[in-house]
Amino acid sequence: MTDHGAVSIGERVFNFSPGPAVLPLEVLERAREELLALPGVGISVLEISHRSPAFDRILSETLSDLRTLLGVGDDHEVVFLQGGASLQFSMVPMNLLRGRTAAADYVVTGTWGATAIKEARREGKVHVAWDGKATNYDRLPEAGEISLSDAPAYVHITSNETIQGVQWKKEPDVGAAPLVCDCSSDFLSRPIDVGKYGLIYACAQKNAGIAGVTAVIIRKDLLERSRDDLPTMLDYRTHVTNGSRPNTPAVFAVYVLGLVCRWIRDTVGGLDSMARHNRGKAKVLYDVLDASGGFYTGHARPGVRSDMNVTFRLPDEATEKEFVKGATARGLVDLKGHRSVGGIRASIYNAMPMEGVTALRDYMLEFQQARQA
Repeated sequence: MTDHGAVSIGERVFNFSPGPAVLPLEVLERAREELLALPGVGISVLEISHRSPAFDRILSETLSDLRTLLGVGDDHEVVFLQGGASLQFSMVPMNLLRGRTAAADYVVTGTWGATAIKEARREGKVHVAWDGKATNYDRLPEAGEISLSDAPAYVHITSNETIQGVQWKKEPDVGAAPLVCDCSSDFLSRPIDVGKYGLIYACAQKNAGIAGVTAVIIRKDLLERSRDDLPTMLDYRTHVTNGSRPNTPAVFAVYVLGLVCRWIRDTVGGLDSMARHNRGKAKVLYDVLDASGGFYTGHARPGVRSDMNVTFRLPDEATEKEFVKGATARGLVDLKGHRSVGGIRASIYNAMPMEGVTALRDYMLEFQQARQA
């Protein structure tokens, strides 16, 4: 794939924000070119009707490209919603748990999993199958540590925890229970076997586009669980039946998602290539941590380290503040870690070019050398 140096385009810097996150330059340039008027339409994508033939094409092509990239089969529906992953924390149990006697099992591996389980408790019985809070979510459960309830309504995981920087490399074995996954922060970063999941949800603004659209991939048989007493807009059947348009969708966000899908397909070469690129970027930074002699200390344990969010500490908070200040001066921005973990968080999502990662690596090496001189 082709990498682009951010500093070569005007005043652009390397954006390590956990989200909204960096976008591919090709996508930004295409959106800029078409912003005043879509080709052959004469109207901006910001102005077109969500019922227009122009948006019909955008929506259809985006859904088709997404299905193709992920290998979504006929057993699953794909819909676009609003409200982010945060709304899905509620919609999942409302549709899949409400009125059932079985418990929903949650494997809690970080902040977002802990947030999701709070909402599930409003709708029915919840069972904590595993919780990594005791070690501040620096690891994932080992084989045999997950304790499922008897015939759970579903089992919920978070594939990548942005704050703690831990990531599932392989789905856990949950037996016959539907596996539900918050895939927001590594969506479209690697191939996944959709057939193993009952439901996948992901907001777009990390790897797949901009804020405003959330993709939900749901196995068709699970739609039968939705009850008629659900609010209309919180019922998955409403969105499936109306083809993601029960109301006005986030037209521009869907358009950008479509551009990102085509960028992954045509420029990157698909999700296998995307995964290799992301692993390579992550290795550059983890190699620095591992060779630093303890100057840089990773939060996540080796083996579960995220390819998306590299989290680490320096010897003390004062040194961390100096690190962030110096990085910002070099055009390496939004590196401060979340308050619950502290330290540094480098979010290196799909569109972060290798040049940005190597620029951070070089700064890390120079910073350590200067402090230890």
